[in-house]
Amino acid sequence: MGKGQRATQVYKSTEFIEQRRDEDGLVVGSDPFKLAPSSSASLLETEKAAAAAAAATTTTESAETAASPDAAAAAAKHSGERTSELDTVPTFILVTTYLSYLMLIVFAHLRDFFGKLRHPEEYVQLREQNGWAPMVSDFESLWTRRLYGRIRDCFNRPITGVAGGHVDLLERVSHDFNKSFEFTGRVRNVLNLASYNYLGFAQSEGPCADKVEAAMREHGLTQASTRAEAGCSQLLVETEEMVARFVGTEAALIVSMGYATNALNIPALVGRGCLILSDELNHSSLVSGARLSGASIRVFRHNDVASLEAELRRSITQGQPRTHRPWKKILVVVEGLYSMEGEFCRLPEIVALRRRYGFYLFVDEAHSIGALGKRGRGVCDHFGVNPHEVDVLMGTFTKSFGAAGGYIAGSRALVSHLRLKSHSAVYAEAMSVPVLAQVSSSMRMIMGEDREHALEGQQRLDQLAVNARYFARRLAEMGFMTMGDAGSPVVPLLLFSPAKIPAFSRECLKRNVAVVVVSYPATPIITGRVRFCISASHTRADLDYALEQVSEIGDLLMLKFHKGDASAKRVAELEGASRIKTE
Repeated sequence: MGKGQRATQVYKSTEFIEQRRDEDGLVVGSDPFKLAPSSSASLLETEKAAAAAAAATTTTESAETAASPDAAAAAAKHSGERTSELDTVPTFILVTTYLSYLMLIVFAHLRDFFGKLRHPEEYVQLREQNGWAPMVSDFESLWTRRLYGRIRDCFNRPITGVAGGHVDLLERVSHDFNKSFEFTGRVRNVLNLASYNYLGFAQSEGPCADKVEAAMREHGLTQASTRAEAGCSQLLVETEEMVARFVGTEAALIVSMGYATNALNIPALVGRGCLILSDELNHSSLVSGARLSGASIRVFRHNDVASLEAELRRSITQGQPRTHRPWKKILVVVEGLYSMEGEFCRLPEIVALRRRYGFYLFVDEAHSIGALGKRGRGVCDHFGVNPHEVDVLMGTFTKSFGAAGGYIAGSRALVSHLRLKSHSAVYAEAMSVPVLAQVSSSMRMIMGEDREHALEGQQRLDQLAVNARYFARRLAEMGFMTMGDAGSPVVPLLLFSPAKIPAFSRECLKRNVAVVVVSYPATPIITGRVRFCISASHTRADLDYALEQVSEIGDLLMLKFHKGDASAKRVAELEGASRIKTE
C-alpha cells in the first residue's frame, strides 16, 4: 500500500480533528476552518501508526454499519411519532391569519375597482385592446400587483461580493410603494442566513478557488458545445466518476442546471402508461418534470408512508384508467430534505415499501447531499440505507458544494439510457470548466482525498451538524414555533400572519441579518414562515448574535407561541432525535 493510499484511509478518521469545543459542541474560534492542519505530514509519522489508524477506522465503520439498521429503525420510529407543529397552533392564530388574507384580498379588489374608474390609463395593459386579449388578466395579476408588490423590498435584494457567512448588501430605497427602486450607493455587511451555503464552500479564495483558477488556465472556460458533440471533456468524465463514487452508485450524469436535472430527466424515465406517485410538497422542478413526462400523476400526503401505501394498493389493483391494464412503470418521487419544512423523508420505510410492491424510487437530494450523514453522502448516509436500494439519486451542486448544476446517479444502464434520451444530455451545453473544478475540488475535500486539506471536509460536516442542532434547539427554548427535524441545515420558523412576514424581514435587515421569508404560493396560505439556512461558515458568535436579534423581533411581533410545557416538549423532541442520530 502506497503512502497516498494510506493517507486516504487515515483521513477518513475524525480522531485527528483536535479542536476546542464548547458545551454545545461548537468549535471555539473566529474561523472554524483555520484549525485544520495544512499538511498531512504530521499524520504519517510511521507506517505502523498509519496502519493502526486505518484499522481503527475500519473497525469503527464496521460497527457503525452493523448498528445502522437499528439506528435507522429507531430514527424512523421517532419520526413517525412526532406530532406536526401545525397540530399545536392555537385556533385564534389560524382564524386571524385567514381573516388577514381575506381583508387583503377584499381591499385589493376594491383598489382595483376604484382605480379603474379614477385612473383607467394605469390598467390599459390588463384590458382587451384592438381585439387582442391581454397577456395577463387583472385577476391573474391581482396577487402580484396588490399583495406581493407591497412587500417586494423583502425579496430580490441585490448583493455584491461573496455570499459566505456574511455578505455585502447594496442598499436601495423606493419612493413609489416598491414599483421601482433606487440605489443609495451604500453597502451594508450583513450576517447571511439566507444562502444555501451549507458547508461554506462559497469562497473567493482558498484551495477550491485555487483549483478553479488552475483548471481555467489549463482547459479554458467552456467547450461551447453539448456533451453529445464536443463537450465531453476529460474533466467532465472524471467528475462524473467521482460523483458516482461519492454517492455509492455505478455511474452518474452531470447536468449544467439544477432545475433541468429534474425537469428534463424525469420525462426520459417515464411516459404514457406509467404512473408517478409524488409527495404533495415536492419541489417545482419535480412537478414540472412529472407533467412534461405525460405519465399519470397521483399525489400522496406529505411524508405519510401510510398514504403512499394506500395509493400504491389502489393503483396496482385498479391499473390504468378505463382499460385497467397494469401500469408500465410506477415511479415514487420524494425529496431527501424538504427545504421549506426542514424535514427528512422517511427513507427506510419507503425502501421497505419498495421491496414489497416493486416500484421505482426517485430521491431528490438537492438539499441533503453534502449536508446530511456522517460522511456527507446525503439521506442514504443519514439513515444507513444502501444507495443501491434507491433506483434514481438526484442532487445539485448549488448548495453544499458552492457550485451550480446537478447530477443523476444510479445503475450504469440507467445513466447510459439518459445520455441518449434526456434533453439535458443531448441538447444542453456541457457544464463549464470553473463549475466542474469547483465541484471536483469541494467533493474531494469532503471525501478526504485532498491530501493538503485532508481534514477540512470532515470538519465542515461536523461544524454544520452542530450549528444546525444548536440553532434549532435555542429557537425552541425561546418559545418559537419551528418546523423540521433535528440536524436539518434549514430551520423554518412559523410567522402565520401576512403582516408579520414583511415585518420580520425588515426588522432583521435593520439589525444587519439577511433572511428569507416565504409565503403563499410557495407554502400553504396559513403557514408563512422565515427560513434560516445554517452554514458551517457561521461561528458561535454569529449564531448567538442572530438568536439575540430574532428573540427581540419575536417579542416585538409576538411570535413566541410556545410557552412552558409546549416549548419544553419541542426541545426534548429535538434533543431526543439528536441522540438517536448520534447512536
